[in-house]
Amino acid sequence: MSDVSMIIDGERRAAPATFGVVNPATGAVHADAPDCSREQLDEAFAAAAKAFTDWRRDEDARRAALRQASAALRGAVDRIAPVLTAEQGKPLKAARGEANGASYWLNYFAELPLQREVIQDDERARAEVVRRPVGVVAAITPWNFPVMLAAWKIGPALLAGNTMVLKPSPFTPRSTLLMAEVLAEVLPPGVLNVVSGGDELGRWMTAHPVPRKISFTGSVATGKHIAASAAPDLKRVTLELGGNDAAILLDDVNPAEITERLFSGAFTNSGQVCSAIKRLYVPQRLHGDVVDALATRAAAARVGDGMDPQTELGPVQNRPQFDRVRELVAEALAGGAKAATGGAPIDGPGYFFQPTILAGATEGTRIVDEEQFGPALPVIPYRDVDEVVARANGTMYGLSGSVWSADPDRALAVADRLDCGTAWVNTHIALGPHQPFGGVKWSGIGVENGPWGLAAYTDIQVQYVAKN
Repeated sequence: MSDVSMIIDGERRAAPATFGVVNPATGAVHADAPDCSREQLDEAFAAAAKAFTDWRRDEDARRAALRQASAALRGAVDRIAPVLTAEQGKPLKAARGEANGASYWLNYFAELPLQREVIQDDERARAEVVRRPVGVVAAITPWNFPVMLAAWKIGPALLAGNTMVLKPSPFTPRSTLLMAEVLAEVLPPGVLNVVSGGDELGRWMTAHPVPRKISFTGSVATGKHIAASAAPDLKRVTLELGGNDAAILLDDVNPAEITERLFSGAFTNSGQVCSAIKRLYVPQRLHGDVVDALATRAAAARVGDGMDPQTELGPVQNRPQFDRVRELVAEALAGGAKAATGGAPIDGPGYFFQPTILAGATEGTRIVDEEQFGPALPVIPYRDVDEVVARANGTMYGLSGSVWSADPDRALAVADRLDCGTAWVNTHIALGPHQPFGGVKWSGIGVENGPWGLAAYTDIQVQYVAKN
């Protein structure tokens, strides 16, 4: 039996079976989670469909419930954070920050207006565009920020009047299940149902006849499968997928002044951030200085168990991802790249990898061409701005990017040329609930957050009243 439960129709529910959850700091199973059956999934969707009838009717009640949900989650931070660290690996301080951030996101949406727009008001008629809920939402969240990214979906979906069935990643289910238990104390039964299981459960969800929208955050490959699964039933989709974010330093930067921000932009959460810096382009004359500065910083990073208060970077979250990072770095080194620091796993139990700065890797190397999603960063020289913009854009990814310069206006002019959903200047991974987040090309369909993300959980209805 698992000590955490699924939430179906407001009640804690066990499952016929459980599956093991690995602590990435040890590489060993440390706890169990419920393995939802197909019948239980049907019950969850039926509960969501039933709750939708009343939930959609009262906007004020929805806002009050979201405020209560935010407060309940904020009060449970110290319960959720150690569960999150144990299964995800991030430092306990970061886990607390994630849980607090999820509370903040819910409160933001509790206060966000649901816009109505008058498009005609004359002697003939009054016409107004209103936003209506789509119905039941199927939400699937990833393992890098399971609690936060659940809140990204729960907040706007519920404010708009939808109900939800949510499935966390099987690598990190327990923190989301605990979050669901907390929210079940303040949300009406059936409004938010949370189930856990493996990839098969996700396939059942996306093909299920009840949900009218799928909201997914995860890999490009899985996102393509979900889009195909949604197509026969014309389900709406929001897909926030992978990124291979390029950061470009212009020739007037002082490497010493931006090293810490560059390191944070690339190595936060051990590089396991969809919008993290994955490729760093540097003018040839500054390349050596930037490599040396980042290597010194990376070598000084304290890597360890997230439960240790001295830990700065935790492990790679799961064995398949750990093996992928190891493989990409090894291939780059075999192809002639040099590790200015790092370059190999850390001896001992768990999925720990040395923070790695690579010089000499360029396009045609998988760690440059693909998303590594781990603690390894290639630093790549370039000759001129036109060339580097073309190289940064020369990928099917288009999530985020950044440009760095002593002259922000100059940097902005370059950032304007990047083919990506967010282009930052002199920073990276600057996110907020008011700010739309999404990608172009293979990095996704639609956006999350802000009024734009809220609109994605609605359908438009025109209400036309004739006056004559």
